[in-house]
Amino acid sequence: MQQQFIEAGTLMLAGMVFVFAFLSLLIIFINTVLAKLSVKFPDAVVESKPRASKKKSKAVSGEVSPAVVAAISSAVSSYQRKHSQSKS
Repeated sequence: MQQQFIEAGTLMLAGMVFVFAFLSLLIIFINTVLAKLSVKFPDAVVESKPRASKKKSKAVSGEVSPAVVAAISSAVSSYQRKHSQSKS
């Protein structure tokens, strides 16, 4: 019985080493091929448009628009009215 466990452990270890070596060689091969292809076919450079400064200043200062405050207040009061009536 002990001989079978030793053989199973050896087989498992050999399989793990083989898979690790195969995947390592695959990664090296893919990186080598991609490095050669990236010289021949470079990625396109996309220019991004600068964002409006109004949005940045609001986000930095932490201001919330009055319309959003009104909408949230309305939703909260509506929720409270509905749930206070259902409990009674």
